[in-house]
Amino acid sequence: MARAQDIVNKLWHLCNILRDSGITYPEYVTELTYLLFLKMAAETGFEKDLAIGFRWKDLSSSTSSDQFIFYNELLATLGRSKVRSVQEIFVGARSFLSQPRHLKLLVEELDSINWYEAREEEALADLYEGLLEKNSTESKAGAGQYFTPRPLIESIVEVVKPRAGETIQDPACGTAGFLIAANRFIKLHSKDGSKKGKRTKASCFSGIELVRDTHRLALMNTMLHGIDGKIICGDALGDDGASLPPVDVILTNPPFGTKRGGGLPTRAFPVATSNKQLAFLQHVYLGLKTHGRAAVVMPELLGSVARAVCTDFMDRCRLHTILRLPTGIFYAAGVKTNVLFFEKGVNPKNNTGDVWAYDLRSDMPNFGRRNPLTREHFREFEKSFGSDPAGRSKRVDQAGGGRFRRFTRDQIRERGDTLDLPWLASATASSRPNLPRADSLVAEILKRLNVATNGLAALRKDLTD
Repeated sequence: MARAQDIVNKLWHLCNILRDSGITYPEYVTELTYLLFLKMAAETGFEKDLAIGFRWKDLSSSTSSDQFIFYNELLATLGRSKVRSVQEIFVGARSFLSQPRHLKLLVEELDSINWYEAREEEALADLYEGLLEKNSTESKAGAGQYFTPRPLIESIVEVVKPRAGETIQDPACGTAGFLIAANRFIKLHSKDGSKKGKRTKASCFSGIELVRDTHRLALMNTMLHGIDGKIICGDALGDDGASLPPVDVILTNPPFGTKRGGGLPTRAFPVATSNKQLAFLQHVYLGLKTHGRAAVVMPELLGSVARAVCTDFMDRCRLHTILRLPTGIFYAAGVKTNVLFFEKGVNPKNNTGDVWAYDLRSDMPNFGRRNPLTREHFREFEKSFGSDPAGRSKRVDQAGGGRFRRFTRDQIRERGDTLDLPWLASATASSRPNLPRADSLVAEILKRLNVATNGLAALRKDLTD
Protein backbone atom coordinates (compact mmCIF):
# COMPACT_ATOMS: atom_id res chain seq x y z
CA MET A 1 0.00 0.00 0.00
CA ALA A 2 1.28 3.38 -0.99
CA ARG A 3 2.64 5.82 1.57
CA ALA A 4 2.30 9.57 1.13
CA GLN A 5 5.95 9.98 0.08
CA ASP A 6 5.63 7.17 -2.47
CA ILE A 7 2.62 8.95 -3.98
CA VAL A 8 4.54 12.23 -4.06
CA ASN A 9 7.43 10.60 -5.93
CA LYS A 10 5.08 8.93 -8.39
CA LEU A 11 3.15 12.11 -9.12
CA TRP A 12 6.35 14.11 -9.46
CA HIS A 13 7.74 11.62 -11.96
CA LEU A 14 4.88 12.56 -14.28
CA CYS A 15 6.17 16.10 -14.41
CA ASN A 16 9.26 14.93 -16.28
CA ILE A 17 6.98 13.52 -18.98
CA LEU A 18 4.89 16.67 -19.25
CA ARG A 19 7.94 18.94 -19.35
CA ASP A 20 8.48 17.72 -22.92
CA SER A 21 5.40 19.75 -23.83
CA GLY A 22 6.78 22.90 -22.24
CA ILE A 23 4.87 22.65 -18.93
CA THR A 24 6.88 24.17 -16.08
CA TYR A 25 7.10 22.94 -12.49
CA PRO A 26 4.74 25.62 -11.08
CA GLU A 27 2.22 25.00 -13.89
CA TYR A 28 2.37 21.28 -13.20
CA VAL A 29 1.67 21.72 -9.49
CA THR A 30 -1.20 24.11 -10.28
CA GLU A 31 -2.64 21.53 -12.72
CA LEU A 32 -2.30 18.84 -10.08
CA THR A 33 -4.12 21.12 -7.62
CA TYR A 34 -7.24 20.98 -9.81
CA LEU A 35 -7.07 17.22 -10.34
CA LEU A 36 -6.07 16.37 -6.76
CA PHE A 37 -8.94 18.46 -5.43
CA LEU A 38 -11.39 16.36 -7.47
CA LYS A 39 -9.72 13.06 -6.57
CA MET A 40 -9.38 13.88 -2.87
CA ALA A 41 -13.00 15.04 -2.75
CA ALA A 42 -13.95 11.57 -4.02
CA GLU A 43 -11.63 9.86 -1.51
CA THR A 44 -12.65 11.86 1.56
CA GLY A 45 -16.38 12.23 0.94
CA PHE A 46 -16.76 15.99 0.52
CA GLU A 47 -17.95 15.72 -3.11
CA LYS A 48 -21.31 17.04 -1.94
CA ASP A 49 -19.80 20.53 -2.31
CA LEU A 50 -19.24 19.92 -6.05
CA ALA A 51 -21.88 20.34 -8.74
CA ILE A 52 -23.52 17.08 -9.80
CA GLY A 53 -22.07 15.90 -13.10
CA PHE A 54 -18.76 17.68 -12.51
CA ARG A 55 -16.98 15.27 -10.18
CA TRP A 56 -14.04 12.90 -10.40
CA LYS A 57 -15.98 9.91 -11.76
CA ASP A 58 -17.47 12.12 -14.48
CA LEU A 59 -13.98 13.17 -15.57
CA SER A 60 -12.32 9.77 -15.29
CA SER A 61 -15.08 7.97 -17.24
CA SER A 62 -14.90 10.34 -20.22
CA THR A 63 -13.24 9.21 -23.43
CA SER A 64 -9.94 10.82 -24.42
CA SER A 65 -11.11 13.56 -26.82
CA ASP A 66 -14.36 14.29 -24.96
CA GLN A 67 -12.47 14.24 -21.66
CA PHE A 68 -10.26 17.17 -22.66
CA ILE A 69 -13.27 19.31 -23.66
CA PHE A 70 -15.22 18.26 -20.55
CA TYR A 71 -12.26 19.06 -18.27
CA ASN A 72 -12.17 22.70 -19.35
CA GLU A 73 -15.96 22.91 -18.93
CA LEU A 74 -15.57 21.41 -15.46
CA LEU A 75 -12.98 24.03 -14.44
CA ALA A 76 -15.27 26.85 -15.60
CA THR A 77 -18.29 25.35 -13.82
CA LEU A 78 -16.51 24.89 -10.49
CA GLY A 79 -15.16 28.45 -10.81
CA ARG A 80 -18.79 29.59 -10.62
CA SER A 81 -19.63 27.35 -7.64
CA LYS A 82 -21.89 28.71 -4.91
CA VAL A 83 -19.61 27.05 -2.34
CA ARG A 84 -17.03 29.72 -1.45
CA SER A 85 -14.08 27.39 -0.85
CA VAL A 86 -14.63 25.59 -4.17
CA GLN A 87 -15.12 28.82 -6.12
CA GLU A 88 -11.95 30.39 -4.68
CA ILE A 89 -9.82 27.43 -5.77
CA PHE A 90 -11.26 27.26 -9.30
CA VAL A 91 -12.12 30.88 -10.14
CA GLY A 92 -10.31 31.84 -13.33
CA ALA A 93 -8.80 28.35 -13.56
CA ARG A 94 -7.47 27.22 -16.91
CA SER A 95 -5.63 24.10 -17.93
CA PHE A 96 -1.97 24.30 -18.94
CA LEU A 97 -2.32 21.02 -20.84
CA SER A 98 -2.34 21.24 -24.62
CA GLN A 99 -2.83 17.59 -25.56
CA PRO A 100 -5.72 15.28 -24.55
CA ARG A 101 -3.32 12.36 -24.06
CA HIS A 102 -1.54 14.20 -21.25
CA LEU A 103 -4.78 14.73 -19.36
CA LYS A 104 -5.68 11.07 -19.89
CA LEU A 105 -2.26 10.08 -18.52
CA LEU A 106 -2.67 12.20 -15.36
CA VAL A 107 -6.20 10.95 -14.68
CA GLU A 108 -5.20 7.31 -15.18
CA GLU A 109 -2.19 7.68 -12.89
CA LEU A 110 -4.25 9.31 -10.15
CA ASP A 111 -6.83 6.52 -10.46
CA SER A 112 -4.15 3.82 -10.29
CA ILE A 113 -2.66 5.03 -7.00
CA ASN A 114 -3.59 3.10 -3.86
CA TRP A 115 -4.96 5.89 -1.68
CA TYR A 116 -5.92 3.68 1.26
CA GLU A 117 -3.10 4.76 3.58
CA ALA A 118 -3.39 8.41 2.56
CA ARG A 119 -7.08 8.85 3.26
CA GLU A 120 -6.61 10.41 6.68
CA GLU A 121 -6.68 14.20 6.64
CA GLU A 122 -3.09 14.61 7.84
CA ALA A 123 -1.77 12.04 5.34
CA LEU A 124 -3.42 13.82 2.42
CA ALA A 125 -2.12 17.13 3.74
CA ASP A 126 1.41 15.76 3.99
CA LEU A 127 1.12 14.46 0.44
CA TYR A 128 0.23 17.88 -0.90
CA GLU A 129 2.85 19.60 1.24
CA GLY A 130 5.39 17.16 -0.20
CA LEU A 131 4.46 18.20 -3.74
CA LEU A 132 4.88 21.87 -2.87
CA GLU A 133 8.27 21.18 -1.33
CA LYS A 134 9.34 19.22 -4.42
CA ASN A 135 8.34 22.20 -6.54
CA SER A 136 10.48 24.54 -4.44
CA THR A 137 13.63 22.42 -4.61
CA GLU A 138 13.60 20.92 -8.10
CA SER A 139 14.10 24.18 -9.96
CA LYS A 140 15.12 27.76 -9.25
CA ALA A 141 12.18 28.71 -11.42
CA GLY A 142 9.88 26.65 -9.21
CA ALA A 143 8.11 27.64 -6.01
CA GLY A 144 11.16 28.81 -4.08
CA GLN A 145 9.96 32.39 -4.20
CA TYR A 146 6.97 31.55 -2.01
CA PHE A 147 8.08 28.40 -0.21
CA THR A 148 10.03 29.15 2.97
CA PRO A 149 12.17 26.19 4.17
CA ARG A 150 9.98 24.16 6.53
CA PRO A 151 12.71 23.67 9.20
CA LEU A 152 12.97 27.46 9.49
CA ILE A 153 9.19 27.86 9.73
CA GLU A 154 8.97 25.17 12.40
CA SER A 155 11.76 26.76 14.44
CA ILE A 156 10.15 30.21 14.27
CA VAL A 157 6.79 28.80 15.35
CA GLU A 158 8.47 26.84 18.15
CA VAL A 159 9.87 29.98 19.80
CA VAL A 160 6.93 32.32 19.09
CA LYS A 161 4.49 29.72 20.49
CA PRO A 162 1.09 30.70 19.05
CA ARG A 163 -1.72 29.79 21.45
CA ALA A 164 -5.31 28.62 21.03
CA GLY A 165 -7.61 31.61 20.83
CA GLU A 166 -4.97 33.97 19.41
CA THR A 167 -5.43 35.53 16.00
CA ILE A 168 -2.59 34.71 13.60
CA GLN A 169 -1.77 36.35 10.28
CA ASP A 170 0.65 35.98 7.38
CA PRO A 171 0.34 38.98 5.00
CA ALA A 172 2.56 37.27 2.38
CA CYS A 173 1.38 33.72 2.93
CA GLY A 174 2.59 31.97 -0.24
CA THR A 175 1.43 28.36 0.16
CA ALA A 176 0.43 29.05 3.81
CA GLY A 177 3.38 27.29 5.44
CA PHE A 178 3.45 29.56 8.51
CA LEU A 179 -0.30 29.24 9.12
CA ILE A 180 -0.19 25.46 8.80
CA ALA A 181 2.79 25.16 11.16
CA ALA A 182 1.08 27.45 13.68
CA ASN A 183 -2.10 25.39 13.47
CA ARG A 184 -0.15 22.16 14.00
CA PHE A 185 1.68 23.67 17.00
CA ILE A 186 -1.59 24.83 18.59
CA LYS A 187 -3.20 21.40 18.13
CA LEU A 188 -0.16 19.66 19.58
CA HIS A 189 -0.07 21.87 22.68
CA SER A 190 -3.79 22.35 23.27
CA LYS A 191 -5.47 20.76 26.27
CA ASP A 192 -7.77 18.78 23.99
CA GLY A 193 -4.85 17.19 22.19
CA SER A 194 -4.17 16.99 18.47
CA LYS A 195 -6.82 14.36 17.74
CA LYS A 196 -9.83 16.47 18.72
CA GLY A 197 -11.37 19.46 17.03
CA LYS A 198 -9.86 18.79 13.63
CA ARG A 199 -10.96 22.03 12.01
CA THR A 200 -9.75 25.34 13.42
CA LYS A 201 -11.99 28.38 13.84
CA ALA A 202 -11.92 30.61 10.77
CA SER A 203 -11.42 33.72 12.89
CA CYS A 204 -8.06 32.50 14.17
CA PHE A 205 -6.14 32.52 10.87
CA SER A 206 -5.85 35.07 8.09
CA GLY A 207 -3.51 35.59 5.18
CA ILE A 208 -2.98 37.49 1.96
CA GLU A 209 -1.36 36.26 -1.23
CA LEU A 210 -0.89 38.46 -4.29
CA VAL A 211 -0.42 35.79 -6.98
CA ARG A 212 -3.63 34.02 -8.07
CA ASP A 213 -2.13 30.58 -8.74
CA THR A 214 -0.17 30.65 -5.48
CA HIS A 215 -3.39 31.66 -3.72
CA ARG A 216 -4.99 28.46 -5.07
CA LEU A 217 -2.14 26.41 -3.59
CA ALA A 218 -2.62 28.12 -0.23
CA LEU A 219 -6.36 27.43 -0.24
CA MET A 220 -5.84 23.77 -1.11
CA ASN A 221 -3.11 23.41 1.51
CA THR A 222 -5.11 25.01 4.33
CA MET A 223 -8.21 23.04 3.40
CA LEU A 224 -6.34 19.74 3.62
CA HIS A 225 -4.85 20.75 6.98
CA GLY A 226 -8.24 21.54 8.47
CA ILE A 227 -7.89 25.34 8.51
CA ASP A 228 -10.97 27.39 7.64
CA GLY A 229 -9.13 30.69 7.82
CA LYS A 230 -9.65 33.65 5.51
CA ILE A 231 -6.98 33.64 2.81
CA ILE A 232 -7.38 36.70 0.57
CA CYS A 233 -6.04 37.01 -2.97
CA GLY A 234 -4.93 40.62 -2.82
CA ASP A 235 -2.25 43.15 -1.96
CA ALA A 236 -1.13 43.48 1.66
CA LEU A 237 0.48 46.81 0.76
CA GLY A 238 -2.83 48.19 -0.50
CA ASP A 239 -6.40 48.38 0.75
CA ASP A 240 -6.57 44.62 1.36
CA GLY A 241 -3.86 44.83 3.99
CA ALA A 242 -5.21 48.05 5.48
CA SER A 243 -8.62 46.43 6.01
CA LEU A 244 -7.28 43.61 8.19
CA PRO A 245 -7.97 43.97 11.94
CA PRO A 246 -5.04 43.96 14.42
CA VAL A 247 -3.91 40.47 15.42
CA ASP A 248 -2.00 38.75 18.23
CA VAL A 249 0.67 37.07 16.10
CA ILE A 250 2.17 37.75 12.65
CA LEU A 251 4.57 35.26 11.05
CA THR A 252 5.80 36.03 7.54
CA ASN A 253 8.52 35.95 4.90
CA PRO A 254 7.68 38.88 2.57
CA PRO A 255 8.65 38.84 -1.12
CA PHE A 256 11.99 40.27 -2.16
CA GLY A 257 12.52 43.44 -4.22
CA THR A 258 10.57 46.57 -5.10
CA LYS A 259 6.81 46.77 -5.45
CA ARG A 260 5.54 45.24 -8.70
CA GLY A 261 5.60 47.87 -11.43
CA GLY A 262 7.60 50.27 -9.23
CA GLY A 263 6.11 53.15 -7.31
CA LEU A 264 4.86 53.41 -3.76
CA PRO A 265 2.39 51.12 -1.98
CA THR A 266 -1.21 52.22 -2.43
CA ARG A 267 -1.70 52.74 1.31
CA ALA A 268 -0.06 55.19 3.67
CA PHE A 269 2.84 54.12 5.88
CA PRO A 270 4.81 56.22 8.38
CA VAL A 271 7.84 56.06 6.05
CA ALA A 272 7.07 56.15 2.31
CA THR A 273 9.00 53.52 0.32
CA SER A 274 8.73 51.33 -2.79
CA ASN A 275 10.85 48.63 -1.14
CA LYS A 276 8.63 45.63 -0.41
CA GLN A 277 10.47 44.52 2.72
CA LEU A 278 10.36 47.96 4.31
CA ALA A 279 6.67 48.35 3.47
CA PHE A 280 5.85 44.85 4.77
CA LEU A 281 7.78 45.46 7.98
CA GLN A 282 5.65 48.56 8.57
CA HIS A 283 2.47 46.60 7.80
CA VAL A 284 3.47 44.02 10.40
CA TYR A 285 4.26 46.31 13.31
CA LEU A 286 1.27 48.54 12.58
CA GLY A 287 -1.00 45.47 12.30
CA LEU A 288 -0.18 43.97 15.71
CA LYS A 289 -2.28 44.38 18.82
CA THR A 290 -0.52 45.88 21.84
CA HIS A 291 1.85 43.18 23.18
CA GLY A 292 1.29 41.25 19.96
CA ARG A 293 4.24 39.11 18.77
CA ALA A 294 5.82 38.84 15.36
CA ALA A 295 8.62 37.08 13.50
CA VAL A 296 9.53 38.49 10.07
CA VAL A 297 12.19 37.34 7.60
CA MET A 298 14.06 40.39 6.31
CA PRO A 299 17.05 40.86 3.98
CA GLU A 300 19.86 43.19 5.03
CA LEU A 301 18.28 46.67 5.16
CA LEU A 302 20.54 49.44 3.85
CA GLY A 303 20.17 53.13 3.04
CA SER A 304 18.58 56.20 4.61
CA VAL A 305 14.98 55.03 4.10
CA ALA A 306 15.79 51.69 5.72
CA ARG A 307 17.32 53.48 8.70
CA ALA A 308 14.20 55.64 9.04
CA VAL A 309 11.94 52.57 8.99
CA CYS A 310 14.12 50.66 11.46
CA THR A 311 14.23 53.64 13.84
CA ASP A 312 10.44 53.99 13.74
CA PHE A 313 10.09 50.21 14.14
CA MET A 314 12.35 50.07 17.22
CA ASP A 315 10.49 53.02 18.74
CA ARG A 316 7.07 51.41 18.33
CA CYS A 317 8.11 47.83 19.12
CA ARG A 318 10.42 45.97 21.47
CA LEU A 319 12.82 44.24 19.11
CA HIS A 320 14.33 41.56 21.32
CA THR A 321 15.92 38.91 19.06
CA ILE A 322 17.59 38.71 15.64
CA LEU A 323 18.42 35.40 13.98
CA ARG A 324 21.13 35.80 11.34
CA LEU A 325 20.32 33.17 8.71
CA PRO A 326 22.74 31.28 6.47
CA THR A 327 23.07 32.71 2.96
CA GLY A 328 21.46 30.99 0.02
CA ILE A 329 18.61 29.14 1.77
CA PHE A 330 16.19 31.29 -0.25
CA TYR A 331 16.44 34.38 -2.42
CA ALA A 332 19.56 34.74 -4.55
CA ALA A 333 22.82 33.24 -3.38
CA GLY A 334 24.72 35.66 -1.18
CA VAL A 335 21.70 37.71 -0.05
CA LYS A 336 21.93 38.20 3.71
CA THR A 337 18.70 37.61 5.62
CA ASN A 338 17.65 37.87 9.26
CA VAL A 339 14.57 36.92 11.25
CA LEU A 340 13.34 39.78 13.45
CA PHE A 341 11.43 38.79 16.60
CA PHE A 342 9.57 41.60 18.33
CA GLU A 343 6.63 42.65 20.49
CA LYS A 344 4.30 45.64 19.90
CA GLY A 345 4.82 48.29 22.57
CA VAL A 346 2.23 50.18 24.60
CA ASN A 347 3.72 53.58 23.79
CA PRO A 348 4.94 54.75 20.34
CA LYS A 349 8.46 55.62 21.57
CA ASN A 350 11.57 53.97 23.06
CA ASN A 351 10.31 50.39 23.28
CA THR A 352 13.53 48.66 22.19
CA GLY A 353 16.21 48.11 24.79
CA ASP A 354 18.72 45.27 24.61
CA VAL A 355 18.66 43.22 21.41
CA TRP A 356 20.01 39.68 21.28
CA ALA A 357 21.43 38.32 18.03
CA TYR A 358 22.10 34.67 17.18
CA ASP A 359 24.61 34.14 14.35
CA LEU A 360 23.65 31.12 12.26
CA ARG A 361 25.52 32.54 9.25
CA SER A 362 29.25 32.69 10.05
CA ASP A 363 31.19 29.49 9.37
CA MET A 364 28.07 27.60 8.32
CA PRO A 365 28.06 25.14 5.39
CA ASN A 366 26.49 25.86 2.03
CA PHE A 367 22.97 24.44 2.16
CA GLY A 368 21.34 22.84 -0.85
CA ARG A 369 19.95 19.58 -2.15
CA ARG A 370 23.05 17.62 -1.11
CA ASN A 371 23.30 19.34 2.26
CA PRO A 372 19.73 20.23 3.27
CA LEU A 373 18.85 22.64 6.04
CA THR A 374 17.28 20.65 8.88
CA ARG A 375 15.58 21.37 12.18
CA GLU A 376 18.74 20.28 14.03
CA HIS A 377 20.54 23.36 12.72
CA PHE A 378 18.14 25.51 14.79
CA ARG A 379 18.22 23.58 18.08
CA GLU A 380 20.88 25.71 19.73
CA PHE A 381 19.12 28.89 18.67
CA GLU A 382 15.85 27.66 20.19
CA LYS A 383 17.65 26.77 23.42
CA SER A 384 19.33 30.20 23.56
CA PHE A 385 16.05 31.99 22.79
CA GLY A 386 14.42 30.48 25.87
CA SER A 387 10.88 29.39 26.67
CA ASP A 388 9.26 32.83 26.81
CA PRO A 389 7.65 33.63 23.41
CA ALA A 390 8.14 37.38 23.99
CA GLY A 391 11.90 36.91 24.45
CA ARG A 392 11.95 37.66 28.19
CA SER A 393 13.70 34.46 29.30
CA LYS A 394 17.01 34.75 31.11
CA ARG A 395 19.78 34.68 28.52
CA VAL A 396 23.55 34.28 28.50
CA ASP A 397 25.85 36.45 26.39
CA GLN A 398 28.28 34.02 24.75
CA ALA A 399 31.21 36.43 24.68
CA GLY A 400 34.26 35.61 22.58
CA GLY A 401 33.44 33.05 19.90
CA GLY A 402 29.85 32.34 20.92
CA ARG A 403 26.93 32.64 18.52
CA PHE A 404 24.55 34.50 20.90
CA ARG A 405 25.36 38.10 21.83
CA ARG A 406 23.63 41.07 23.45
CA PHE A 407 23.63 44.55 21.90
CA THR A 408 22.38 47.66 23.66
CA ARG A 409 20.08 50.15 21.95
CA ASP A 410 22.94 52.68 22.01
CA GLN A 411 25.25 50.26 20.21
CA ILE A 412 22.67 49.73 17.48
CA ARG A 413 22.13 53.49 17.20
CA GLU A 414 25.88 53.97 16.77
CA ARG A 415 25.74 51.51 13.86
CA GLY A 416 23.16 53.71 12.12
CA ASP A 417 20.20 51.58 13.29
CA THR A 418 21.16 48.78 10.92
CA LEU A 419 19.70 45.46 12.03
CA ASP A 420 22.47 43.29 10.63
CA LEU A 421 24.74 42.81 13.65
CA PRO A 422 27.87 40.81 12.76
CA TRP A 423 30.58 40.04 15.29
CA LEU A 424 31.93 36.58 14.39
CA ALA A 425 34.71 36.58 11.79
CA SER A 426 34.31 33.79 9.26
CA ALA A 427 37.33 31.49 9.21
CA THR A 428 37.34 31.63 5.41
CA ALA A 429 37.37 35.42 5.50
CA SER A 430 39.83 35.94 8.35
CA SER A 431 42.69 36.76 6.00
CA ARG A 432 40.65 39.15 3.85
CA PRO A 433 40.98 42.93 4.27
CA ASN A 434 38.15 44.85 5.89
CA LEU A 435 35.72 45.82 3.15
CA PRO A 436 33.49 48.91 3.12
CA ARG A 437 29.76 48.61 3.68
CA ALA A 438 27.59 47.58 0.72
CA ASP A 439 25.85 50.97 0.53
CA SER A 440 29.24 52.72 0.39
CA LEU A 441 30.33 50.43 -2.44
CA VAL A 442 27.13 51.17 -4.38
CA ALA A 443 27.65 54.92 -3.91
CA GLU A 444 31.23 54.66 -5.17
CA ILE A 445 30.16 52.62 -8.21
CA LEU A 446 27.47 55.17 -9.09
CA LYS A 447 30.02 57.97 -8.73
CA ARG A 448 32.44 56.26 -11.10
CA LEU A 449 29.67 55.47 -13.62
CA ASN A 450 28.67 59.13 -13.59
CA VAL A 451 32.29 60.19 -14.29
CA ALA A 452 32.50 57.65 -17.12
CA THR A 453 29.18 58.82 -18.62
CA ASN A 454 30.29 62.45 -18.55
CA GLY A 455 33.58 61.46 -20.17
CA LEU A 456 31.82 59.62 -23.00
CA ALA A 457 29.50 62.59 -23.56
CA ALA A 458 32.49 64.93 -23.84
CA LEU A 459 34.22 62.54 -26.25
CA ARG A 460 31.12 62.35 -28.44
CA LYS A 461 30.92 66.14 -28.52
CA ASP A 462 34.58 66.37 -29.60
CA LEU A 463 34.03 63.82 -32.38
CA THR A 464 30.94 65.58 -33.78
CA ASP A 465 32.34 69.14 -33.63
